[in-house]
Amino acid sequence: MAPVVDEEALDHVAADPYEFEHTVAALCARDGCTSVKVVGGAGDLGADVLATTADGRRVVIQCKRYAPDHRVGSPDLQRFGGTCWSVHEADVAALVTTSSFTDPALDYAASCGILCVDGPALSAWTASEAPAPWDALPPEPGEQAEATAEAEAEAAAR
Repeated sequence: MAPVVDEEALDHVAADPYEFEHTVAALCARDGCTSVKVVGGAGDLGADVLATTADGRRVVIQCKRYAPDHRVGSPDLQRFGGTCWSVHEADVAALVTTSSFTDPALDYAASCGILCVDGPALSAWTASEAPAPWDALPPEPGEQAEATAEAEAEAAAR
């Protein structure tokens, strides 16, 4: 069953940790994902939300509803990094939190391709002021070269 997508379902501020996973799932559904499932809980192997983007990518999300002064650390990212690709077969892996990340956590995430969505980014995503994390990804290196070549060809044609 697809998550309910309404104002209450998207209110991550009022959500408890269990409900927070459902608010993130609702955001995924709102932004075009299908097969959205909340799978968090004991034995989840690091995944709280699984979804499929409109273009077919498998999204695996770990949710951390923390107080503002409880930052997500490198161990949280390392645990998630140990399963998101190999166990859950993610095309896109993201850790979403209501707080922020330590610098070592951000360094680890950058080194292995995990997207980090902090409190302000989550608020912007919720308010539709920022794209969904999987849509904010930079183009793959080959795609970037192709886009650059097309832009140069258009400029030369003018």
